[in-house]
Amino acid sequence: MSDLLANLALGFGVAFSPMNLLFVMVGALVGTLIGVLPGIGSVATIAMLLPITFGLPPVGALIMLAGIYYGAQYGGSTTAVLVNIPGEATSVVTALDGHEMAKQGRAGAALSIAAIGSFFAGCVTTVLIAALGAPLTSVALLFGPAEYFSLMVLGLIFAVVLAKGSVLKALAMIVAGLLLSQVGSDLETGAGRMTFDLPELADGIGFANIALGMFGFAEIIRNLEIPPEGRDILMRKVTNLMPTRDDLIKCGPSIVRGTTIGAIIGILPGAGAVIASFAAYSVEKKFSKYPEKFGTGVIEGVAGPEAANNAAAQGAFIPLLTLGIPPNAVMALMVGAMTIHGIVPGPQVMTKQPDLFWGMIASMWIGNLALVVINLPLVGLWVSLLRVPYRLLFPSIVVFCCIGVYSINNAPSDVLMAVMFAVVGYWFAKHDFEPAPMLLGFVLGPLMEENLRRAMLIARGDATVFFTRPISAALLSTAIVLLILSSLPMLRKRREVLVE
Repeated sequence: MSDLLANLALGFGVAFSPMNLLFVMVGALVGTLIGVLPGIGSVATIAMLLPITFGLPPVGALIMLAGIYYGAQYGGSTTAVLVNIPGEATSVVTALDGHEMAKQGRAGAALSIAAIGSFFAGCVTTVLIAALGAPLTSVALLFGPAEYFSLMVLGLIFAVVLAKGSVLKALAMIVAGLLLSQVGSDLETGAGRMTFDLPELADGIGFANIALGMFGFAEIIRNLEIPPEGRDILMRKVTNLMPTRDDLIKCGPSIVRGTTIGAIIGILPGAGAVIASFAAYSVEKKFSKYPEKFGTGVIEGVAGPEAANNAAAQGAFIPLLTLGIPPNAVMALMVGAMTIHGIVPGPQVMTKQPDLFWGMIASMWIGNLALVVINLPLVGLWVSLLRVPYRLLFPSIVVFCCIGVYSINNAPSDVLMAVMFAVVGYWFAKHDFEPAPMLLGFVLGPLMEENLRRAMLIARGDATVFFTRPISAALLSTAIVLLILSSLPMLRKRREVLVE
């Protein structure tokens, strides 16, 4: 306990430095703005901002990117309540009762209970990350190359299980990501692999090219298809921002349940925050004395899912910081940001760079507090922003994306490659292929190859090493069982209902 307090004191010392405080505030504000503006999303934004982090100190850069991620969860609820358009996929459930409350003149209560639920969930999850960090890291130190390879296989299989739609399509996307990660020069021999004698591919495909193409540009194309008439903007002034005492009594248990569900699901690889919010809503209906009223403006239908999605968003940092495994697309981008700064994600981060690990954890608590302060007074400003037509907004986003991609290597070919991935990403979206598993495969591909080679060298080419080592065997067995279960028709239908 004393070690935990000492580590948290170190973290708050790092987070409270003037520059890092500024990064926390910028991240929280940008995240909220991104969440409020439907059609941009935290993945595309973090992909756009990756080039900017080159010139920032590593701790400040990661604190800012983390703030954007959990800030977007807050902002998404604002649009869900006021406009009935979820700014983030995680806020789809919030719109069901939140917008109905807004129509009844209770938009203020819906927004404030969403902020309170998110703040509570964020604080609890931050403590959980701090508490689980050291034990999980000590367990991770028992891992050798074989165990790491098996753990990454399990992570990719989790992404398949939790992806919506066809299991075969999710597997195809992961394989595509793994193949793309192999493009470039072989690390051992220097021989070109799948470069087609193009000098632009000698160093491999840039992470930002895929991320911006598949999530940034492709997202813009998809959003241009949405008619502007689809926005049901609340024109009346938002008043009575504080919930009543009765609201707080009703929502207390919902927030606690949502936080618990979100913290558990957030650790699992896949679309954790989305599934957590749906699961929390289902649980609230089960526990409610009036389940038939859900969807007509019940405040518990806002409190539970909002707590769950924020807890899951921050819970995703647990496997990233302790094991170096990104559980979703945003965390994959965070791995990209860490490697840009020469940081190897995994258990060594806590021992070799404690200021980074504990500084990020402390910054989350400050960020959650900042989001409550930022969100409620600026509701009027967010409503005004929502009235800006998307056709006026998207050209500036496109220009910013192009500048971001070009600035990494000052290469026009990078912009062309991002545009190619945008077309592919749009096609994938139209045919129900989820791009997130591909990005996870692309990020984990080099790490998997490195650990596979090391394990085979140590075992002198004996492939049974993955099944003779107990931890590795257990992880691979779990992956195989999950893959079989997710392919069963009954379970597949239940999964599709849950994530749609």
